[in-house]
Amino acid sequence: MSTSTGAGLPPVAPSVTAELVEALSPRLRKRLDAGVAKLAARPVVVEGDTVRIAVDDDTDLELHAPGGVVSSADAIRCGCLLAPDCLHRAAAASAAPVAVQDAPREEEEKAPAPTPASVPEPDSPTPDQLTAARAVFDAAAAVLEAGTDGAGAVLQAELLRAAHTARLAGLPRAAAAAVSVVTGVRSARSADPAYRLPELVDALRAVLGVAHQLPYATGAELTALRGTVRQPYTPDGSLRLYGLFSEPVLTATGYAGAVTWTADAQGRLYTVSDVAPGGPGRATGAADRTVRIGDTALTHRELSRAGLAVSGATVSPTGRLGAGAGVRAVRASGADWRGEPLDALWAVPVTEQVTRALGGEGHELLFLEVTLIGTVRESAGDCLLAACDGLTLRLAAAHDDPALPHRDNMRLLAAAPGSRLRIVGRLAAGPLPRALLLAAEHPTQPGARVDLGLDRLRRADLPAPTPPPAAVPVPDEAPLHLLRRRVQQAVSGGRRVLALPGGGAGDAARLRRVGLATAADLLDDLHATAADRARDAFGRLLPADTPRFARSWLAAAHYTAEVERGLCEAAWGARTGTRPATAL
Repeated sequence: MSTSTGAGLPPVAPSVTAELVEALSPRLRKRLDAGVAKLAARPVVVEGDTVRIAVDDDTDLELHAPGGVVSSADAIRCGCLLAPDCLHRAAAASAAPVAVQDAPREEEEKAPAPTPASVPEPDSPTPDQLTAARAVFDAAAAVLEAGTDGAGAVLQAELLRAAHTARLAGLPRAAAAAVSVVTGVRSARSADPAYRLPELVDALRAVLGVAHQLPYATGAELTALRGTVRQPYTPDGSLRLYGLFSEPVLTATGYAGAVTWTADAQGRLYTVSDVAPGGPGRATGAADRTVRIGDTALTHRELSRAGLAVSGATVSPTGRLGAGAGVRAVRASGADWRGEPLDALWAVPVTEQVTRALGGEGHELLFLEVTLIGTVRESAGDCLLAACDGLTLRLAAAHDDPALPHRDNMRLLAAAPGSRLRIVGRLAAGPLPRALLLAAEHPTQPGARVDLGLDRLRRADLPAPTPPPAAVPVPDEAPLHLLRRRVQQAVSGGRRVLALPGGGAGDAARLRRVGLATAADLLDDLHATAADRARDAFGRLLPADTPRFARSWLAAAHYTAEVERGLCEAAWGARTGTRPATAL
């Protein structure tokens, strides 16, 4: 049995939250946000699959989560006199993480499912899919209209209901995007230190873009917009793999664990994961859990330095190794990052790696050789500066949760300017070369490496300081931030922030002066739709045109993302061509 306060609630299925909130009376709906805040501060007791919350001295609320997820409304029970129509059940569901309903479960990973007979999908959206897409768009537009400050539990529940409807209609991509928006809104409203506004902007852009485009799509474009529920595992014969690094996984949806990256002799990457409902403790502890492949006794931490020989392997399209009954795996020798065959990963030109990552061709990992320079202060915290292939690269922490050592390790590396290291990072698109730092060579121990989300560096690990290299000058940025700022402000404060008179005066003119005429037009339209409020015959304000504002915002957000992608290409010197229109 374990006890905590507020946190520790199991993930709740979107349909459960939507059902409980919809059942509330109008009077109780107005009190729901206050009920969520009050319940989040109450002590939580976990006993196996049951989570108990002491609502007060005489009343307990129980959530039953077999398999770690609350999947029915009946699984949330309250002992108060108003139950089952009380506020407490809906508040508990609204305070808990949103379950990722199609996340792979352990029992499903042990063997690949037999391939069903191919059933061709219609070449155009079905009536149910059109209805579901409209519901998702309207619910997401309502969240945008209110902003994170005003998108309380009721609006969140409406979006979760729309996500559930989309999932039943065969639109898993729209459903997953809608759940991501709710998760981001909850992180913002709870002042979660891991919350990032740009990530919520991307989530809203994705859900509105898919829902808006789906009614007009056909063929392959429609298939991509529909998405897939679960990726199949296909046989891949025998594999000889070499460990690269491990990274912790800690999501806002209540899942945690570790993923270990490996590579074969040809440089193809494979992952072994152990992700399940949990918190920071599971994220750090999973690294020392045994890898669930064959009969190997290797832990994830050990596999990141060792090797693996696999027979009867099954692999998903993203390179994730399956753990079917026919899979056999034994420990094998590993390889140094500077030895064969892993050395070849760092031999690929940086521009080619960035082109692959920006083009959506598999993973977004970058294998770079850098010389540490120092730090630079940004709004989200300090970044580590490094010289790389004639560029000044900004290395940011991959995760900000204080339970993970990312930030502490970054501060120590910043105290070792002049160190030349091989690193593994994840590309972060933007107008300046940037990557999230995942793993690095040890600063003073040749042949050793550090998983920066799991291992902790010490002062004794640092070399004697040496003069840092001269930083490569950073070019001036195009003033795209003038549009990006308004796009982000709308997500935080809602439509009313952009409707204020005089907001952003002169920004459009500045954009036109530097040749960004389209950005200027989009900014003007965004302000115009935000402020446009028609009146009836008696002069009374009519409700705002929420869908129109959402479409205007979507155009500005999509343009900003595409221009930033182009600026990222230019910053790295990469050329990726164009992406399909479905990459919203």
